[in-house]
Amino acid sequence: MIADAAPAREVTFSADDFGLTVGVNEAVEQACRAGRLSQASLMVAAPAAADAVARAKALSGLKIGLHLVLVDGVSILGHARLPHITGPDGRFSTDQAGLGVRYFFSPVARRELRAEIEAQFAAFAATGLTLHHADAHKHFSLHPTIAAMMIEVGRKYGLKRLRVPAEPPAVLQACGERVGFADYALYAWTRLLRWQARGLEVPDQVFGIKWSGHMTAARIDLLLRHLPPGRSEIYFHPATERDESLRVLMPDYEHVAEFEALCGGG
Repeated sequence: MIADAAPAREVTFSADDFGLTVGVNEAVEQACRAGRLSQASLMVAAPAAADAVARAKALSGLKIGLHLVLVDGVSILGHARLPHITGPDGRFSTDQAGLGVRYFFSPVARRELRAEIEAQFAAFAATGLTLHHADAHKHFSLHPTIAAMMIEVGRKYGLKRLRVPAEPPAVLQACGERVGFADYALYAWTRLLRWQARGLEVPDQVFGIKWSGHMTAARIDLLLRHLPPGRSEIYFHPATERDESLRVLMPDYEHVAEFEALCGGG
């Protein structure tokens, strides 16, 4: 009797916040050209989005998805169209919990939310890039209202893949990380998004949540040694430099260190 072959392990390195700054875009391009990065998620309303699109079109090996921004970022439609869910500057609040409650309970907020989701998918389509996948800034796709709209609208634009940010606590423990109730609760909650995303391709597990902004070469090595079978995504927030906007938006993130780990670690 021949024993069954060991289950395959497939790993994808991806980058979030493509288009946020030129430094982020440079890091994505360089990591792709180095053969380390195969996909990135584009913020269509971010300040350096046009630069990101131009770079993406010159990188045949880079798959681009939509990084849907519905919290702590710039909207496409602006405050005049989204008066209940953005501030006067057209930005979404940093209060993710407060926005989540509004998106769930307020009909007018949900109408504005849907319009913005439509606008971001349309803006991505207008770039001429092929939509490879979608995910959400700060994993807001875990909100069931956002997920339902994101998937419904996304399918109209050809969406076939969605990130489900399911980070197995057992793997983190094997890597020497302390995990607690919140880690297990978040992992359990991802089952709802996986159910909502049925029919779409999703990774079996995603890493980068516990170590968000701090994905070092040593941590990459640990993950690669302890990866479970199936399709794994490891995501990064790389940048070649931390300009003032990155220091304000993500003061504790190690963007340059993540870039260096992505290009040289693992």
